[in-house]
Amino acid sequence: MIVKCDYLVIGGGVAGLTFALEASKRADVIVITKRTFEDSATSHAQGGIAAVLDPTDSFEAHVADTLEAGRGISHIDVVNMVVRDGPERIHELIRLGTEFSKNVNGGSNHTDLDLTKEGGHSARRIVHAADLTGAEVQRALLAAVRAKGRVQLLERHMAIDLVDFSKYGSDHLVTGAYVLNEEQARVDTIVAKATILATGGAGKVYLYTSNPDVSTGDGVAMAFRVGAEVANMEFFQFHPTCLYHPQAKSFLISESLRGEGGILRLQDGSAFMEKYSPLRDLAPRDVVASAIDTELKRTGDEYVLLDMTDHDASFLTERFPNIYRECMNYGIDITRQPIPVVPAAHYMCGGVVVDLNGHTTVRGLWAIGETSCTGLHGANRLASNSLLEGLVYGHRAALSIPDHLPKESIPDPPDWDIGQAAPSDEAVVVTQNWDELRRFMWNYVGIVRSDKRLKRAERRIAVLEEEIHEYYWKHLVTADLLELRNIADVAQLIVLCASLRKESRGLHFTSDYPNPDDAYAGDTVLSKDTAPRLRFTWS
Repeated sequence: MIVKCDYLVIGGGVAGLTFALEASKRADVIVITKRTFEDSATSHAQGGIAAVLDPTDSFEAHVADTLEAGRGISHIDVVNMVVRDGPERIHELIRLGTEFSKNVNGGSNHTDLDLTKEGGHSARRIVHAADLTGAEVQRALLAAVRAKGRVQLLERHMAIDLVDFSKYGSDHLVTGAYVLNEEQARVDTIVAKATILATGGAGKVYLYTSNPDVSTGDGVAMAFRVGAEVANMEFFQFHPTCLYHPQAKSFLISESLRGEGGILRLQDGSAFMEKYSPLRDLAPRDVVASAIDTELKRTGDEYVLLDMTDHDASFLTERFPNIYRECMNYGIDITRQPIPVVPAAHYMCGGVVVDLNGHTTVRGLWAIGETSCTGLHGANRLASNSLLEGLVYGHRAALSIPDHLPKESIPDPPDWDIGQAAPSDEAVVVTQNWDELRRFMWNYVGIVRSDKRLKRAERRIAVLEEEIHEYYWKHLVTADLLELRNIADVAQLIVLCASLRKESRGLHFTSDYPNPDDAYAGDTVLSKDTAPRLRFTWS
């Protein structure tokens, strides 16, 4: 079945919905998501959105904090653009009905927002909705998009691969995607003048992650397979504080707790962050995650403690209602007990290379949000800059896209051909390879790497890729198989980028090269059509 539209958006979080809302003023848009629109990573975001909204704050300070966190490879033009566009994006969310937390004075304008502080920030500039910011932003955007007549929202539709017009006599040109329609158990072809990847991150490539189950790197994998450039995949951010409990699944303990005075302690009660940074518990995430990892390896403990017990109980239950409720479900009263926490894979700072408007290196293809590598985050994302980036780039891509549509006539691609593929009678292959890949990525390509560990990971991925490739062509596609295929591709990209960077910088720490090296102060760029390389483009 062939479906046609002006713009196809793959992914329904903050970036994809922001794009759809703006683009639908001029075009017909289809937005697909492989689960439901409430299953996005945006919906799980707790902390908030960084923007200069306090008169005592400044764009220059936010820029400086972002560059400091990025460890020398953030793109200065991108940082300036995103930071300066931030306040207007927040105002737009408020106009759409987003209910952000207000300060004690109440009121409805931006000066009355309850601004908080997080690690790496020099000022209170995080706007939030208690500790459910992402869910509230998702609610408001989704309601606004659903009210638009020119947006079609399709759930349980998973993109398999992008349609590459080069197969029909042109350079790489994306003209839509083949999509698994799970409810109808068929593969549809969606043809579009522009295709926008907004599939989020890839935390499920690791054994322990704060990400939802949908975060399997689909956009990066599909873009790379079609010839787009991908960069900086070695910079995977591990959130320092994920709830440690045998029955808890990937529950994040927001950085805002440390922003409000939380103290990290060893199990004996001693604070330890002063050994690692003058900012102590407000150090950037890479520093905190590495410090916790070091202390756990040193002590042999399985977790550290995040202590908020010197705060008033009423403050904690009102400021962090979701975290309070979730911890209580596991018998942890955060008003009286410190919270057991461990690092977990959290945010992909690399991704598909894009320009200032989200356009990739392949015609007809855009990438926005966590799927993209804009240059904003560099070697380490500053807290709460991620939702900001999705808002800014979703808006900019929608405004600029009409000027970059292909001029040539595009024929309909052929229907999806199942060939000799048959239903699988050995799904255990998928689950076995899924578990094995995520475990060795955690052990070999986690917070601390080495050349030896990366080589081991590279060898294991090569074997798994061969098995997955054989399985993929023999059997009918399923969502589980497609996700396995994608995380294997993403794992390969992470290992290759990490192997190329012979230094330690930001989120990439290797015991063989423990110090930063100016020779590597650039982006690690990969493409299936060119040799891997470092690129210096932002100075």
